[in-house]
Amino acid sequence: MTDLLIQAEALRDRLSRPGCLVFDVRHDLADHQAGRRAYEAGHIPGALYLDHEAQLSAPRTGRNGRHPLPDRADFAALMRTQGLTARSDVVVYDAGNSMFAAHLWWMLRWLGHESVAVLDGGWAAWQALGGAVETGPRTASVSEAQALQGLVLTGQPSMPAVDARAVLANLDEPRFTVLDARAPERFSGEVEPMDPVGGHIPGALNRPFSQNVEADGRFKSPARLRQEFESLLGSRLDRGIVHQCGSGITACHNVFAMELAGLRGSALYPGSWSEWCSDPERPVARGR
Repeated sequence: MTDLLIQAEALRDRLSRPGCLVFDVRHDLADHQAGRRAYEAGHIPGALYLDHEAQLSAPRTGRNGRHPLPDRADFAALMRTQGLTARSDVVVYDAGNSMFAAHLWWMLRWLGHESVAVLDGGWAAWQALGGAVETGPRTASVSEAQALQGLVLTGQPSMPAVDARAVLANLDEPRFTVLDARAPERFSGEVEPMDPVGGHIPGALNRPFSQNVEADGRFKSPARLRQEFESLLGSRLDRGIVHQCGSGITACHNVFAMELAGLRGSALYPGSWSEWCSDPERPVARGR
């Protein structure tokens, strides 16, 4: 399985064959238990639930953002407990617009696992198909053979990331363009519902992640996405793009959309705005 996206019909067929791991990452940033409740009320048969707050983030210090990227070795250990091996085909889904699914997609690619796809349209698409539903909790069942085949970390992450120091240095000597995935009113600083400071990193451009999908939550065509990103970024594509958002989650949606469009190689600033604004010495820009 090499495609970035998988449709609900194709997933239904794939579930009948061994070697497929499905992860449900439905989540609500305002209600951290909502995703698990939704999962237990009904999920794709065999899917395992991963919690963005408790499992897919490192401990918070108040200076490292709201969803700090975990250590790669720690994340690899978690995924081994979920049954992930080098041979696994992975499918990830959320409630519908793929904002959380794209984050886990990025993290798995960052580990070096290439065979991972996002369910286009997520849980809503599965329901529209009339797909089978399983209820209640489920825990991973890892065989001894799976444990022996567990994922081995490569020397370098296959998805690049940069830290706050690199973004700060870029202000004086620009080497890349920062692309902010938040809504326009948060980017401008008019509204800030989640972080103590409003605004954006100086020099950043705004591409709300919601622009990557149609009204039903399915991704726009690769050709249309490419046209939109090229129209926004122009020659900036040649010198590199670094994605950020509020806490590193929806930025991955823009990474995914660019990959889908054939515009590969951009990086992620995982700490994003919630980390950036935690240090009052870092500059803040406002307006659009």
